[in-house]
Amino acid sequence: MMPASIVAGFDDSRSAWSALGWAAADAARRGLHLRIVHVREPWCAEHPMDASVETDTLTARCESMLAGAAAHARDTAPDTPISTALVTGAVTERLVTESEAADTVVAGSRGLGGFAGLVLGSVGLGLAAHAACPVVVVRRLPRAPTGEVVVGYDGSPAAERALEYAAKQVVARQGRLHALHGLRSPPAAPHPVGFGPIMVDDGDDIARRLAEWREAHPGVELSVSMSFEHPIAALSAASRTADLVVVGSVGLSGLPANRLGSVGHSVLHRAHCPVAVVPGPSAAAQP
Repeated sequence: MMPASIVAGFDDSRSAWSALGWAAADAARRGLHLRIVHVREPWCAEHPMDASVETDTLTARCESMLAGAAAHARDTAPDTPISTALVTGAVTERLVTESEAADTVVAGSRGLGGFAGLVLGSVGLGLAAHAACPVVVVRRLPRAPTGEVVVGYDGSPAAERALEYAAKQVVARQGRLHALHGLRSPPAAPHPVGFGPIMVDDGDDIARRLAEWREAHPGVELSVSMSFEHPIAALSAASRTADLVVVGSVGLSGLPANRLGSVGHSVLHRAHCPVAVVPGPSAAAQP
């Protein structure tokens, strides 16, 4: 059985090149295969209008694009097994299918079909909500890597999985892990007119659980922060000095596992570094 691969969705856009670089480096760090996938949408004509010769087909152009992407990835990860795949279908659905056998799927924040001004495209959002494995969305790469991986932790099953994924990243990078917990508001909490909702102070329980996790993982350097900011604001601020921010796809909101929670959705739009969205146990177990 082949080991799971890092799958990089590629469409020759600027953000796809950034995502490819991240995926190649991650595959090299973690000793995984890299699979570069381009999804050709079925309604695109095989013979482009600007083709000058009969052999200049869309398939030939896509294969040439993938070959160039693979050559670029080999410069970053020369010892990493790299393969390419040209598949046909709707982009998000085909990449979700790829996620069923992948370790991680990596995508740029916006592809060639994105609208100017949008921070995150529909493919990134769709993957983050529906993929069976962690999804890394690369909006921008850190200018100066710090070795720090930040994980949002609220004690939910998805957050537990996010913590484990973040730890793997830290070990591969020989870096440090920063777990951040933001105090939250109870759902539909009643509060006096003119005053904000009363925050739920669950810090003691979170601190205890993270202390137990630290004891079970003595090889991981872990720091813990309890923030009185909203988790979205706290994680966005932390992303300014992090190499990667990791969040669970859903937290304690009670949303179905195949939906993206508000924290993950907002951090994807606001983060200053790549963001990994990790599905909860039920989403990861879906066929």
